Amino acid sequence: MYLSKTIDWMKFMNIKLPSKAERHYLFGSVNPGPKKKPTQKHEMHDLQNQKNNFLFPINKVGISNVKMPVHVNSVLQPIQQTTIATFTLTSSLPSDHKGTNMSRFTEQLEKYRQQGLTLNLLTLHDFVKELSDRLEQTDTKLEVEFPWFYERQGPSSGLIGLNHANAKIDIFYSEETGFTNEVTLSCGVTTLCPCSKEISEYSAHNQRGFVTMKACLLNDYDEKEDWKKVLLNAAESNASACIHPVLKRPDEKAVTEQAYENPRFVEDMVRLVAADLYEIEWFTSFTVECRNEESIHLHDAIAALTYIK
Repeated sequence: MYLSKTIDWMKFMNIKLPSKAERHYLFGSVNPGPKKKPTQKHEMHDLQNQKNNFLFPINKVGISNVKMPVHVNSVLQPIQQTTIATFTLTSSLPSDHKGTNMSRFTEQLEKYRQQGLTLNLLTLHDFVKELSDRLEQTDTKLEVEFPWFYERQGPSSGLIGLNHANAKIDIFYSEETGFTNEVTLSCGVTTLCPCSKEISEYSAHNQRGFVTMKACLLNDYDEKEDWKKVLLNAAESNASACIHPVLKRPDEKAVTEQAYENPRFVEDMVRLVAADLYEIEWFTSFTVECRNEESIHLHDAIAALTYIK
């Protein structure tokens, strides 16, 4: 009511505004001062490039939270897709270097963006090797996270919708040891509580679970084997049921009955998924974590295990 009266009153005001420059001055803007420092790059003092004893080496320095459109290839539909990736690019820094050249990280990203960056290991290996040379450092690390989309059919109706999982690629390059490749996938599943099923006269509570799998790849890993699909299958095939974007009533019946027939604790999930990953020859080590958003608790249930072959 008060706001309405205020607006009615303001309709009768005749406001004469000062010029835009005067308004800026009113709110604190000032005229530029005299410029005495050099404007040409070759005349400017480079603080970051100083050499001295700066006490400690730095494990990693660089840029993070850089978002960029990228291309992703998949063996599941859609086979070729565009998504938004978030990059972290870093390198180490010896104790005699004051700082790194931050602009070279973004220059490298822009170069590959203009070429149409596709997130495959061959391209990313070239990226980090070139970045290491550009920075004049002996190692670099690339971390890139992105949503990966895949089609999912209803079990009875066959109706198709898009699901997505969160994927990540970590590549570490060292002049001394070469490339280390790690991949991560986090996806949603349905889990039904075995204890609830056991003790209840009817029904059993279920929840949405999130399975996160990180695996280290062999150096001769063949990208014809889509690591995204392999990790997704390891999680979904061991869950009580899959998550579906489109469910008609016959689909819902099929999914809930499947979940009831396949109860899983978080402990069960990480062990079953680990068994699948153990059988993948091109994984040298892996970590599996399951987090259930409990439907009858305010807390989550978690379990995790790590295995090195």
